[in-house]
Amino acid sequence: MSTTPTPKPAVSAAKLGILTLAIMNIVAVVSLRGLPAEAEYGLSSIFYYLFAAVFFLIPVSLVAAELATGWPEKGGVFRWVGEAFGPRWAFLAMFMLWIEVTVWFPTALTFGAVSLAFVGPNQTWDQALSSNNMFVLAIVLAIYWFATFIAFRGVEAFAKVSKWGGIIGTIVPAAILIVLGFAYLFGGGKPQIALDWSQVIPDFTNFNNVVLAAGIFLFYAGMEMNAIHVKEIDNPTRNYPIAIMLAAAGTVAIFVLGTLAIAFIIPQADINLTQSLLVAYGDMFRWAGIGWLAPVVAIALAIGVLAGVVTWVAGPSSGLLVVAKAGYLPRWWQHTNENGMATHILLVQAIIVTVLAILFVVLPSVQAAYQILSQLTVILYLVMYLLMFAAAIYLRYSQPKRPRPYKIPGGDAGMWVIGGAGFAGSLLAFVLSFVPPGQISVGSPAMYVGILIGLTVVFVALPFGIYALRKPHWQDSDNDFAPFTWEAEGGHPGVPSTSAAVPPTK
Repeated sequence: MSTTPTPKPAVSAAKLGILTLAIMNIVAVVSLRGLPAEAEYGLSSIFYYLFAAVFFLIPVSLVAAELATGWPEKGGVFRWVGEAFGPRWAFLAMFMLWIEVTVWFPTALTFGAVSLAFVGPNQTWDQALSSNNMFVLAIVLAIYWFATFIAFRGVEAFAKVSKWGGIIGTIVPAAILIVLGFAYLFGGGKPQIALDWSQVIPDFTNFNNVVLAAGIFLFYAGMEMNAIHVKEIDNPTRNYPIAIMLAAAGTVAIFVLGTLAIAFIIPQADINLTQSLLVAYGDMFRWAGIGWLAPVVAIALAIGVLAGVVTWVAGPSSGLLVVAKAGYLPRWWQHTNENGMATHILLVQAIIVTVLAILFVVLPSVQAAYQILSQLTVILYLVMYLLMFAAAIYLRYSQPKRPRPYKIPGGDAGMWVIGGAGFAGSLLAFVLSFVPPGQISVGSPAMYVGILIGLTVVFVALPFGIYALRKPHWQDSDNDFAPFTWEAEGGHPGVPSTSAAVPPTK
C-alpha cells in the first residue's frame, strides 16, 4: 500500500507569474561564479557567449516553449521524449537530468562558501578563510541541507525563495558589477584588456578555442528545467514562452556585460577562478569609495547560491517523482510529505551530495577524480539535450495535428533550423567534452578519455537496467501522470497520430 498522502489543495492552487518564472529560469541558468573564467578571454568572450546563445540557448528556449505548452501534462522532459520515443528513452532523459545535477551541487556550493568568506573587513584574511577546507565544507553542507528543507515546504515556498533570492543574490549583484565595471571604464580607468574589437573573433586555428566554444554551451544549461512547473503557471500557453524569452535575453546580457566588467578591472594574469569575482567587487568598491559595500554583496551572492540550489533541488526531484509514481521506480521512492514534495528522493540526493562534498573538500587526493566527475555531468546533461531536440523534431511528424499553443515559426523547416541547430551544437559539445582540459592533470590523456567513456556507459546503462526490472505494482493507482498520446490511442511511440485531441488527465 502507498503511504503517500494526498497533497493539500493549497499547494495545487499556487500559481507562478511571468516575472517569477523568468527570474526562476535566470537563477537556474546564471551563475556569476563562472564569469572570471571567461574574463580571461577578454573581448573574444563576447563571441563565445553569442555563439552559444544562437546554437544552444535560443534553441533550448524555443524548443522547450513548444514542448511544454504543446504537452502541458506532468512529466517535463520525460513526457516530451516519451511522446516521441517511448518510456524507455524518456526514463533515460529524466535520470540523466537528476543524476548530473546531484553531482554538480558541491561545485556550485563551494562558490557560496567562498562568498561568505569575504564578509570580513580584511581581504587577505578573507582569502585565507575561503581556502580553509573545513570552513568550506561546513558552509556547503549548511546551505544544501537548508535548501532541501525549503524544498520540503512545496512549490509556493521554493518559488518565493527562488524569486527573491535570485533578485537579491544574482540580478542585483550582476547589475552592480556591470554598472561599476563600465563606470570604471568610462570614468577614465585603465582597462586591463586591449579594446581592440578585431579580437572579438577568436583564432579558431587554436584547437583550445574550439573546445572553449563548445564548453561554454553548458553555461546556458537549465532553461528547460522549470517546464516541470508549467501546470503551476498562470495562463501557461501565453505566459510560459514570454517568461522563457525574457529569461534568455536577461541571461545573455548578464553573462556578456558581467564578464567584460571583470576583464576591465582585473589583469588577466591575476584572475583566480574561485576568488576573482569577490576581488573584482572589492576593487570596484574601493575605486568608487564605497568599500563598506563589499561584505554586503558577499552575503547577497551567498543568498543567490541558495536560491539557485533551491531551484535545482526542487525541479529535477519533482520530475523524478512524477516518473516514479507512473511506475518506473519502486514505491519507496514515491513517498511525499503533506506539501506534495518527494521527501525520499530529496533525502537520497542530499546524502549523495553530502558524501561528494566531504570527498571534494576534505580529501585533496580526489581532486582530479572529482574534476573528471564534474566533466561527466556535462556529458550526461548533453545526453538529455540530444534526446530533447530529437524528440521535438520527431514529434512534428509523429503528432502533426497536436495543438501547439506556442509553435516555433517557419513550419517544419523552422523546427529543423532551430531544433537542428540545438542538436548539432549539443552533439559538438558532447564530443569535445571528452577532450582533456589543459588545466586538469589526470595522467595520460588516454586514461582520462577512458575513464569518462567508462563512467558514461555505466550511468547511461543504469536507467535502462532499472527500466528492465520495473514491476506492475510500482505504479501508484492515484498517480496523475496522463497517458502518452500514443497510449491513449492504443498505438505505439513513433507511429503518426491521427487525432488532434489532447489526452485526458486523471
